[in-house]
Amino acid sequence: MANKKPTLHLNHQIIGKKTELYFAILCGVFLFIGFLIEKLTGLADWMSLLSYIISYFFGGVFISVEASKKIPKGEFDIDFLMIAAAVGAAYIGSWAEGALLLFLFSLGHALEHHAMNKAKKSIKALGNLSPKTALVKRNGTLEDIPIEDLKINDVIVIKTNTKIAADGVIISGSSSVNQAPITGESIPIDKTFRESTHNLPDFKHIDKKHIVFAGTINGDSSLEVLVLKLSKDSTVSRLVQMVSEVEAQKSPTQRITKKFEKWYVPIVILVVFLLCFVFLIRDESFDTSLYRAITVLVAASPCALAISTPSAVLSGIARAAQNGVLIKGGKALEDLGEITTIAFDKTGTLTEGKPKLTNLIPLGDLGESDLAQLVVDVESLSNHPLAKAITNDLKLKYNLESQHKASNVNAVQGKGINAFYADDRVFIGNIKLMEDSRIKVDDTIRPKMDQLLKNGHTVMLVAYKTKIVGLISVMDLPRKTAASTLKRLKEIGIKYMIMLTGDHQNVGDAIAKQIGLTEAKGNLLPEDKVSAIKQLIKRDKKIAMVGDGVNDAPAMALSTVSVAMGAAGSDVALETADVALMSDKIENLPFVIGLSRASKRIIKQNIFISLGVVVLLVPVTILGLTNIGVAVAFHEGSTIVVVLNALRLLRYSMK
Repeated sequence: MANKKPTLHLNHQIIGKKTELYFAILCGVFLFIGFLIEKLTGLADWMSLLSYIISYFFGGVFISVEASKKIPKGEFDIDFLMIAAAVGAAYIGSWAEGALLLFLFSLGHALEHHAMNKAKKSIKALGNLSPKTALVKRNGTLEDIPIEDLKINDVIVIKTNTKIAADGVIISGSSSVNQAPITGESIPIDKTFRESTHNLPDFKHIDKKHIVFAGTINGDSSLEVLVLKLSKDSTVSRLVQMVSEVEAQKSPTQRITKKFEKWYVPIVILVVFLLCFVFLIRDESFDTSLYRAITVLVAASPCALAISTPSAVLSGIARAAQNGVLIKGGKALEDLGEITTIAFDKTGTLTEGKPKLTNLIPLGDLGESDLAQLVVDVESLSNHPLAKAITNDLKLKYNLESQHKASNVNAVQGKGINAFYADDRVFIGNIKLMEDSRIKVDDTIRPKMDQLLKNGHTVMLVAYKTKIVGLISVMDLPRKTAASTLKRLKEIGIKYMIMLTGDHQNVGDAIAKQIGLTEAKGNLLPEDKVSAIKQLIKRDKKIAMVGDGVNDAPAMALSTVSVAMGAAGSDVALETADVALMSDKIENLPFVIGLSRASKRIIKQNIFISLGVVVLLVPVTILGLTNIGVAVAFHEGSTIVVVLNALRLLRYSMK
């Protein structure tokens, strides 16, 4: 143990979190003092030299630590090149130029770390969302405990205008909850209690109006919440964990630049070494050759290139997180920026995900309100999802309640239901049910049904006293924002938007026509959707698929970028999707694609700037047409420019 050397953690340890920046500034201050002493006073030379040496210390300490960690591993990177250039400048007596190099490089380094930390803080601020304690209701008393001590099925009390401590279901109270920290939704969402907590479904499948997330903010009414997830498993904890994993994932451009640096740096060192001996074949002094070599060393160092991509990637991911979107790494960010084809799951993605009553048409002796009352009384006795949807919508539309006139309801598999209503038989279902029950379907009724079926509706006939008295249709309606979202996607360059659905082709075509899809593929089994994705990839190379992250998992996994909607509360969606929209809002899709394209654009700009400066400076310095001061200014200036350019992403918004 005695031989174990203590690790030197200079960063953020000496005079606070901005130590590196302060050191860079001190480097500049002593450089300036030395320059003034040398040029404007008659003081002894050793005084200006001392000032330059102090400047060297403040400018070189962090760079030296970084380089010393890598040199034993055989890694010679940009830090090593800068130290070598500064030492060489000192050797030939160009202390001012060496100090200028270290000042600008250390300042660029400090700004780079500041930019990266700022982006990381924007993401990791999520970790501070959850409160540290929770008010638990136990044995009739309230107890304030650390959230780590919460258990499943604990009941916590959420006071007004306070943060919610755990993911769970509301069992008492109603309030509006600000979910912006998790989902990015700017408007508080109304929440109310769930009447029964027996046989609760999986957290993801509980109606969202009954559930709350840790880190969101309660409104003006107190709530009681049954805890369904432990602190470590809450949505916000999963989000923070995945963000920390995201940071380690390199984008394609980052991988390319890393490979480039791996062979580029040794070549630069070799060229610089050879330039030191130009005096052997040219009539010049060794110091002149060495000065040129050092200038080339500065000009050729790819500092700006090294930071150009990671700064942009992290800034883009941070901006997305601020808007309730988790982008899992640079690859997903860059790939999404190149997408021109998007495949959509239908149910719950482009549509509301639940059937809605679209038509109630009287066709016999009963008036509309009487027909509605008959259907409510009969369908309210059925547990079928369509029956519940019809009942709820009719009650709301016609202000009805069941009069309990129906009895003996029987479900006929695949056809509908029959029952007694006021002592007469009622049948509600498809034509097959009517035919089996020997009820005549008039030829004037069929065209009405066919038209509705063509437009994607599910149609049911209502027969009473052996006669058709009405027609009901239901449909999973498109989201209100679907059409405007697809229009916006088209405006930003998405050429093909295809819906993949297991529903009938008529349903797909009808919805596609309503909301502006390029194409709809219906009657698809899960394996058919995989085949459809393969065909799209073959045609368009890269595609995105948007779904809920659970259904259609094989198809989403096959796509270039998978986008899960409504990922808040869903561990599966967070795990499987490349991009997770925390809210259930499809209108966030243009934002994240626009952000990805802006990130891709800034990455290209940064690479162009960084390589452009190198390509310009290297020949000029080899020919001896400029001095080390100009090379330093251009070189380090480009590093600062690419960092500031990347930070623009933190303020990105859709135009």
